[in-house]
This record gives sequence, C-alpha cells and structure tokens, in this order.
Amino acid sequence: MRPFQYTRAPSLTEASNLTAGEDALAIAGGTNLLDLMKLQVETPGQLADINRLGFADIEATDDGGLRLGALATNTDTAVHPRVRSDYPVLSRAILAGATQQLRNKATNGGNLCQRTRCFYFTNIDQPCNKREPGSGCGAIDGIAKLHAILGTSNQCIATYPGDMAVALSALGAAVEISGEKGERSVPVRDFHLLPGDTPWIENVLEAGEIITGIVLPAPVGGTQIYRKVRERSSYAFALVSVAAIIELADGKFSRADLAFGGLAHKPWFDPRIGECLLGQPPSAALFEKAADILLEDARGYGENDFKIPLTRRTLHAVLAQVTGDAA
Repeated sequence: MRPFQYTRAPSLTEASNLTAGEDALAIAGGTNLLDLMKLQVETPGQLADINRLGFADIEATDDGGLRLGALATNTDTAVHPRVRSDYPVLSRAILAGATQQLRNKATNGGNLCQRTRCFYFTNIDQPCNKREPGSGCGAIDGIAKLHAILGTSNQCIATYPGDMAVALSALGAAVEISGEKGERSVPVRDFHLLPGDTPWIENVLEAGEIITGIVLPAPVGGTQIYRKVRERSSYAFALVSVAAIIELADGKFSRADLAFGGLAHKPWFDPRIGECLLGQPPSAALFEKAADILLEDARGYGENDFKIPLTRRTLHAVLAQVTGDAA
C-alpha cells in the first residue's frame, strides 16, 4: 500500500472538496477499496473518510417508499423490517452477497461503487484497460470464466460483481447524489456504465460527488425472488443472478420486472423482457422467448461460453418458480 493523506470530512461540503482532486477518493466501510489499495490497483493520494456525515438512516418517504441512507450498513438494510416485508428481493440479494462480517461494515453507497473482481484488473502485472488505459484487455483471450457476455467491447469484458444493485434495478430505485454542482437523482438502472471505449469510467459519479442515499419506490407487491448461481454455496460472485418481481392476474403476467447480475459491466435490465411477458399466460415457450430476447446479442469468450445456456436455464427456472408453471 502506498502512502496517502487521510482526512475525516466534517461536512458534506468538505467531503466534496476533498474528493474533487484526480487522486482523491472517499472511504466509508472500505471493504473493497482497502483491498484494492493493498494490491496497488487503487493508489489515492487523499482519502476522505465520510463516516461522520450522517446519511445512515433508513426512513419512509412521503409517497410511501423508503430512503436508504448511503452510510447505512448492508446488514442494517437487509434486516430492516420494511425492507424484509416490502422489498424482500433486496434483502435476499444483500444476504447473498457477502459474509456477515463484511455486511456489518459495508455501506449501501460503497456497495454501489464496488469494482470488478476481474483477475487482470486486480493483478498489476497484467494488461487491463480499466486499470491502465491503452494496455489492452487480457481477459478477452485469457482467463474469462467469470466475465461478461452482454454489453462488452473490445476494450473490456469485466462484470460488475455486486448483488444489491441488481435487486435495486429490478425495483426501479434511484440514487441520490450531492456535489459541488448541487444535488441530483439518477435511476439505478442508469448509474453504472457499459465499458465502450472508456472502461475505467464505471458510473456517472463526477469528481467531488458523494452518494447520499438510495430511494425505493412505494411497495410494488407481487412475488419477489433473487436467485444467484455460483460455483460454490458459500459466498462467491455470481455466474448469473436474477432479481425478479412478478405478478399474475387472471392467469397472466400483470407485472414482470427482471434484472440480471454476472452478465455485464453493469446490472442488466432490458425492458423488452417484461414487455414480452405482460398479458401472456406462463408457458415454457414464453419463457424461451424471453430468454431469446435477453440473449440475442450475447457473446462468449471461450471459457465463459457456458454462461449463455446457464442464463437461459436460470431465467426459465425463476419464471417457472414464480408462476408455478414447471413446463
């Protein structure tokens, strides 16, 4: 780990000022950032500790939704009575994401900003356009078992590793952000970015901006499921995950919001999948049609070719479980 300046930010304004520099980062729980600093993947000259800013409350909004403070821990969020009763897909996703010890320390804002676990990104002796622009993407012709099959580019095929954001995408949540230019709200579905030609730009945060909260809409009801397929039953990153919020009326889909993890550089949400299902009775043929839409542009890179049929089977299984149609 390289030397750095550490400052406890006494206010949001000061935190914004401290993190406005090119080599400055905010730190809260540090469960991802400190690991990357030890590996010298991240080498900030300035760390701004934002733990004294507040933003740890979980409280109802005026429209019946729920605001999750950015500094609330993952544990506090997952076990909150309103989250468990009204947004169970979020609670299940968080609980599937990490051990109790990590959840006790990790924050909601930090969870959204966690970086990929790609072997080439975390190994400074390997080429990685995300870590060192222009050095190449070693994963494209290398170790790619956990890598993306959707939204890739010739610059990067890394995946976003988180679980919480997948559930938030299905729920239609929004991220509250504050910075020198004021406050803004960004849908979670738009917060993370695809790699394109700039894989090192992973989300919409600008220099000096701090996440202050996450807003959930009013409870949506329906059946909520989070299914995570991984190589072992203990905590591991998803090969593919599905957050699903499904409602049936008169034997037909009346709501179908699905988001996917482990497949792309960001949580993957394709509104065409829900549109395909709405108004239709559950059937194996319909599930296959939804999978065709999801995977129409999917591309494997050798080692991760298995993810394409695995994703198809996982989507089919989730829809069959929710609807009781095992066809």
